[in-house]
Amino acid sequence: MSKTKREFWSWIRAIAIAALIALLVRHFIFSNYIVRGESMMPTLQDGNRLIVNKIGYRISSPHRFDIIVFHATKTDDYVKRIIGLPGDTISYKDDQLYVNGKAVPEPYLQEYKNALPKGEQLTENFSLKSKTGQLRVPKGELWVMGDNRQNSEDSRYFGFIQEKSVVGKVAVRYWPFNEWTVLHLISLPR
Repeated sequence: MSKTKREFWSWIRAIAIAALIALLVRHFIFSNYIVRGESMMPTLQDGNRLIVNKIGYRISSPHRFDIIVFHATKTDDYVKRIIGLPGDTISYKDDQLYVNGKAVPEPYLQEYKNALPKGEQLTENFSLKSKTGQLRVPKGELWVMGDNRQNSEDSRYFGFIQEKSVVGKVAVRYWPFNEWTVLHLISLPR
């Protein structure tokens, strides 16, 4: 075999290996996602392009306030923020989140809260309740909400989501390029 043919086949082999690695990474480790709608504003905008870490929850548990992508239906994926973890009680009163009876700050909502007319709430009052009393987030499930609380179809409407429906944690917003942001390098504590 001539040197030119060997070099040609060496290039073909290198390209094939690179394509295979790219496919494996895309399928098992990272994925792209395009935000559709305004439910995560101001954190994420309609049309933002995201990189989703698909392997993170295989080696660790979800954390409160992680932004995730999950299978909402057989054909649609949603992006929302985790508010309630298994075993948590969740309630809102006077635009304040309470988890397990303790007030929990949500600094990512401050921009919207500051823009509201005086006396208006971003998040209406509610609590997870059953006929027998306060309801906890069931094992293996999560309570998720959009940051745009007045315009978000989230767990307040469709209920808990199963942890196994989670595609992954949003790691990076890469488009538009001038809004490039690393969203989750470190998870916040429970």
